[in-house]
Amino acid sequence: EVQLQASGGGLVQAGGSLRLSCTASGFALSYYAMGWFRQAPGKERDFVAGIVWIGTVTRYADSVKGRFTISRDNAKNTVDLQMNSLKPEDTAVYYCASYLYPYLDGSYDSKTFYTYWGQGTQVTVSS
Repeated sequence: EVQLQASGGGLVQAGGSLRLSCTASGFALSYYAMGWFRQAPGKERDFVAGIVWIGTVTRYADSVKGRFTISRDNAKNTVDLQMNSLKPEDTAVYYCASYLYPYLDGSYDSKTFYTYWGQGTQVTVSS
């Protein structure tokens, strides 16, 4: 069974840091680009960050550039999201997902092209 398990969420004060981790089982992450999305209450699920299969290319939403860093360890079948300088507007449920291809093409920020999804982990940033 293919599963993506996201973990590492929690409650943190503004300016703090959290590191999210996504672990895959039932398939090898190394064949796919991976992404992180987030969904705040009453809002759409939005792209946060993406990384190609080998980790050499990354993409970020403008709102998190310079604060968040996506990385991967194919040997461990994991993808991480380091979140620094957190703001209250970063509060959301964060999801990891596998992209359709090993690389990130022009549709990398569209959730439509992500196939497998994790269950989400809650991140709450207090002001």
